[in-house]
Amino acid sequence: MVAIIVVGVIAVRAVTGGGSLPTTSGGQPSSQVCPPESSPSPEPSNHPNDGRVHGGPVSYPRLGFPWSSPQNDSRVPFGKDVQSQVVVVEPGYQPGSQWVASILIGELQAGDGFFTPEQGSQIVVKCILGRFYGDNPVNSEVKVNEAITIDGHEAWLVESHLTFDIAGLTTKGETLIVAIVAAPNSSGLYYASIPDTVPELLPVARKALDDLQVDG
Repeated sequence: MVAIIVVGVIAVRAVTGGGSLPTTSGGQPSSQVCPPESSPSPEPSNHPNDGRVHGGPVSYPRLGFPWSSPQNDSRVPFGKDVQSQVVVVEPGYQPGSQWVASILIGELQAGDGFFTPEQGSQIVVKCILGRFYGDNPVNSEVKVNEAITIDGHEAWLVESHLTFDIAGLTTKGETLIVAIVAAPNSSGLYYASIPDTVPELLPVARKALDDLQVDG
């Protein structure tokens, strides 16, 4: 059976020093918007020190300043073996919270289910919108929704512009990119978003997606 890799570009929302994700917006139970978590995530794999950031079966070239060093990230409800790099955009916009631009990769944890790249993109985008913005309404204008190829593998790309109004936050929108790529033996994730207040980071996120490799 061919597994899939989730790929994307998103700012992991409301970083609170490794705290949990916000609750699902709109009153939707998380089980309705996110892939099931079949088991606790194992410890991250020992990835090679080759100048690339590795998560699950995918990797991209490590980003330099102003991006943080790669770090383990346990806040993604559908991912394991997750690594992320972030740029703090609005520190302390709420007590104990900071808003970031982020690029994140890992393995998709899909429970017992199986998704095509297109199905996986729909599920992941719904999960992001349902869990990463708290109770704040988020409007999404889809710019791209199409089949593509990533590193010679079948994939699906979604790019949307999100708008919102969150107390204490200057930015009112950001670009979300999610791509899903089919891999031989596992499922993976590359996922991020770039706030409108730091448009210079968007080409970096897109270049990381262009340079994505399927390693296993």
